[in-house]
Amino acid sequence: MAFLWSVLVIAPLIVFSTIVCGSVSVVASLFDSSGRAAMRVARVWSRSLLLFARVGVKVEGLKKLDPGASYVFCSNHLSYMDTPVVLSSIPAEFRFLAKLGLFQIPLLGTHLAQAGHIPVPREDPRAAVKTLARAAEIIRRRSISILIFPEGGRSHDGALRPFKEGAAYIAIQAQAPLVPVAVIGTHEILPMGSAVFHAGRVRLRIGDPIPTEGLTLRDRKALTTAAHEQIADMLGTKAGVNPRK
Repeated sequence: MAFLWSVLVIAPLIVFSTIVCGSVSVVASLFDSSGRAAMRVARVWSRSLLLFARVGVKVEGLKKLDPGASYVFCSNHLSYMDTPVVLSSIPAEFRFLAKLGLFQIPLLGTHLAQAGHIPVPREDPRAAVKTLARAAEIIRRRSISILIFPEGGRSHDGALRPFKEGAAYIAIQAQAPLVPVAVIGTHEILPMGSAVFHAGRVRLRIGDPIPTEGLTLRDRKALTTAAHEQIADMLGTKAGVNPRK
């Protein structure tokens, strides 16, 4: 029953919302080169996906954020549903660092580019470092935030994996606080490799911003470790252990 509902009802609604919101986003970008209008459309798209999938979100820790500040958000990554959960829940003006392949998907790729999200060429380490430097420059120049999934991909079993140092690199270069974010429950909503949506509630916990003033790139490992430990603590599990078990 869940499979039929997902294929016959939820998936078509998601495709429809993506087409409509993607089209509106492209049109909006013609009149707003800042990407802010496209982000507002993306939040509408995110909320529609959560509505179709019958997913409720409880957000904790928003008061830790200064509405006027720029941050580097780093989050664990469990499911394709993480993106709509984060987009609909964190009110800051932020952009994603996303794998290059997403920018090659028709309409979605156009929206990502027009909104100002940043493609990451994972296969080219030198180009990837340039991308991180560009993200830091965007934070400084445009006073916006960046969100990155430092595990480098979705977790297969829900366990928190080791972090790459990209988020710490950006935060130090931009001298912006690094904010750990824990997403809990999306693995049960849409597991990796599955096309079946399960209704339910998820939680998004915002950790304590970690200041980076005065840090250098030599501190990026320690900063990465601090963020990883905070997220593991918010998940209620030791790093590398599946919280569902």
